[in-house]
Amino acid sequence: MTSITDDTESADVLAMLQDSLARYLDDHHGFEQRLQALARADNAPPVFWQGLARELDLLGAALPAGQGGLGLGLAAHLALMPVLGAALAAEPYLSTMVLGAGQLQRHGGAHADALLHRIVTGQAVVAFAHDEPHSRHDRADVRTRLSRQPDGSLLLEGRKAVVQAAPWASHLIVSASGDAGLSLVVLPANAAGVRMRAYPMRDGGRAADIAFDGVRLAPEALLGAEGGALPQIEQALDEATLAVCAESIGVMRKLMRDTLDYVRQRKQFGVPIASFQALQHRLADMHMALEQAQALTLGVGEILNEGLSAQARVRAVSSAKVAVAKACRAVGQGAVQLHGGMGMTEELAVGHYVRRATLIESQFGSMAWHLRRVAHVAQAGGR
Repeated sequence: MTSITDDTESADVLAMLQDSLARYLDDHHGFEQRLQALARADNAPPVFWQGLARELDLLGAALPAGQGGLGLGLAAHLALMPVLGAALAAEPYLSTMVLGAGQLQRHGGAHADALLHRIVTGQAVVAFAHDEPHSRHDRADVRTRLSRQPDGSLLLEGRKAVVQAAPWASHLIVSASGDAGLSLVVLPANAAGVRMRAYPMRDGGRAADIAFDGVRLAPEALLGAEGGALPQIEQALDEATLAVCAESIGVMRKLMRDTLDYVRQRKQFGVPIASFQALQHRLADMHMALEQAQALTLGVGEILNEGLSAQARVRAVSSAKVAVAKACRAVGQGAVQLHGGMGMTEELAVGHYVRRATLIESQFGSMAWHLRRVAHVAQAGGR
């Protein structure tokens, strides 16, 4: 691929990628196709995943040209995630491209570059195993242990909880603590000593609880400097949080379209219920919440490329997540109430989108958690 550097050219390329992705998902990941995939409950990535790599060639859009990408960076994620959200298809992209490839790209090295090549060509799916049963979104609270053995190898032991997309993953990136601090290691998902309990999420995605029982790793499994991973973990999770905010825009726009279509068709007293003033006010509130969330998400995306301090990044990303959580609640609850009981049936798409919007509210931290995070930065005088 050739790197894209001009802003106008980048915008044009992003628009083309969005359009190509939307058309491809309409053909290969429609609502009925998604229901069929959920019924099979398989432990392989959705069937459209290979097409994103081989037919659309967009998995490397965010990566530098030297690693097989277009060099579009975070802007690519923020452009593609709303399209994936509108099709309820974001899980493999979030775990593999935003969290997985993002961390591999920053650390580099022969081992990371080889895995990046497999990711871009659709041969590898990555899951980030960081949260633990006790951690409650505390990113530094990691009890999984990584220790060096006398022969120079690494020993990984511990537990991870709710690792999204793990049942689909060929590789895992795992955070672990040691004498030097937090470190990251990358390993095959089927490595000896890895035990995975997979299950479906409420929104139809896949996750797993993972146990690492005496997993032996070669020294090159280490990503970056031993003990220095916490800043990289914080950055990766903030980028993933903003990507989920972008995903929510696609989810909520789909909810708004379906709700508007319904209230225009549904009649009471011989007239469409869309003509009722109370419902018009409710729809206006839903629309305003969505527009505010989108504006803040895009605005934060633009300033993250300006070399913000860690404190400023925290405040910006968490502020966007708070706005998105409020909007997901307003739009999701409004869509269900305006549809009535039909809004939560399996047969109607709106119920599936509401469940995804509900999970987005708490993904990577609840509204209350992000409000506390912003307050902590403000008290510390972060700029």
